[in-house]
Amino acid sequence: MDDMSQTQDIPNLMKSIGEGAKAAGCALAVAGPDAKNLALTEGAKAIRARKAEIIAANDQDIAAAEAKGLTPAMIDRLVLNDARIEAMAKGLEDIAELADPVGRVLAEMDRPNGLKIRRVAVPLGVIGVIYESRPNVTADAGALCLKAGNAAILRGGSESFLSSGVIHSCLVDGLKAAGLPQDAIQRVPTTDRAAVGEMLTMVGLIDVIVPRGGKSLIERVTAESKVPLFKHLEGICHTYVDAKADAQKARAVVMNAKMRRTGICGATETLLIDTAAGEGVLKDLVTDLLDADCEVRGDEAAQAVDNRVKAAADEDWDTEYLDSIISVKTVDGVDGAMAHIQAHSSGHTDAIITEDETAAEKFLNTVDSAIVMVNASTQFADGGEFGMGAEIGISTDKMHARGPVGVEQLTSFKYQVIGTGQIRPA
Repeated sequence: MDDMSQTQDIPNLMKSIGEGAKAAGCALAVAGPDAKNLALTEGAKAIRARKAEIIAANDQDIAAAEAKGLTPAMIDRLVLNDARIEAMAKGLEDIAELADPVGRVLAEMDRPNGLKIRRVAVPLGVIGVIYESRPNVTADAGALCLKAGNAAILRGGSESFLSSGVIHSCLVDGLKAAGLPQDAIQRVPTTDRAAVGEMLTMVGLIDVIVPRGGKSLIERVTAESKVPLFKHLEGICHTYVDAKADAQKARAVVMNAKMRRTGICGATETLLIDTAAGEGVLKDLVTDLLDADCEVRGDEAAQAVDNRVKAAADEDWDTEYLDSIISVKTVDGVDGAMAHIQAHSSGHTDAIITEDETAAEKFLNTVDSAIVMVNASTQFADGGEFGMGAEIGISTDKMHARGPVGVEQLTSFKYQVIGTGQIRPA
C-alpha cells in the first residue's frame, strides 16, 4: 500500500507489472467461470471483513484531501462509509452472478462448401485503467476485468491512494482463495505520474487503456497513448424541460439529476427550459435549485425570475462543474434544445422531460450521445443501474464500446472455422 515512487525505477517497475499481467491474462483466458466467480465472492467477503481497515485508510485520504483544499463535492467522491463499502462488496457479488461473457457464440454461419463458422467472445487481454478520486473504481474495474477474463493494471488517483490500496488487497485475497494468479489484478504502487506515461507506451503488454477522470487526464492520455483507448470524457450532461412536461415530475427529476450527488459524471450540468413552458415553470425550477444551495448561472430569462441567479458566461455551457453549480438556459422547443446539446454536449448523457411522445422520439433519435433519456434523472447513467453489475466507465467513443462499459464490452471476438478437409479453389 506504500507509495514506492522514491524507491522504484518506474520504467522497470511498469515493465514487470505488464509482464506479470500478460502471463496472468493467458491463464485467465482459459479459467472457468467457477474460479472467477469464487475470486469475486471471496473478494467481497474480504471487503466486509476488512471494513475497519478500509475506513481507517480512507480517513487518512480524506484528511489529506481536506488539507489540500478539495471542494466538498470532490471529497464526497472519496468518502467510504458503511453503506458505500457494503455497496462495493455487493457489486462484486452482482458481477459474479452475471452470465460469463467469455465463450458466448455471437453468430453461426454454415457455408455452401460445408465450412462451419462461429464468432465467439474472447477476452481483450490486459486492460489498463487510469482513474481519479473514487476508490470504489478499484473494486469495480478489477472485478469487471476479471469476470471478462482480462488481467487488470489499475492506476488510481493520489487522493484515494491509501483507500484503493486496501481495496486492491481484498481483491488479491479473492484471487488467492480461488487459485488464480495474483497478477490478474495489479495496482500501480506509486503516485508518480511517470507511471501513467509508461502505461501509455506499453504496446504488447497492455491491449487497451480506459482513462476515467477529468478533462486534463483525458487530453493527456489521448495525446500520448500508443495503446488503444476506451475514452470516458467529461460529463457535460443536459436535462431539457419541454413545454409539455409534467411540472411536478420535472421539478423532482431536475433536482435529483443535479443535486443527488453533484460530483459524479452523470450529474446534470446544464438545464434547458422551453420558453413555451412559461415563466412559472422556469421560476419553480430555478428556485428549487437555489433553495437547495445550488449556484445558478443563467441567461437573461433565468436571471429575471430570481436576483440570486448569476449571469452565465460563454464558458459555462462547456463546463463540467462536478459541484453544486448549474447553468440554465431557455430555448425554443425541442429543436432549440437539441441545437444547444449538439454544440455543447460531451456526448455522455442527455435527457428530455416531456409528455409529448413525438418530441420524446425526436430527442431520442436525434441527440447523438452515448445515453439519451426520457423522463428520468441523468444520474441513472451508471452500469449498475443498467443491470451490468457495475461499469468500468461511460465510454463516449463510438467504436467498440459506447455508454456504460460492463463485462460484455470488455470482450472482443474471434472466428472459429470448422472444416472437413475443404481446400479453396484456384
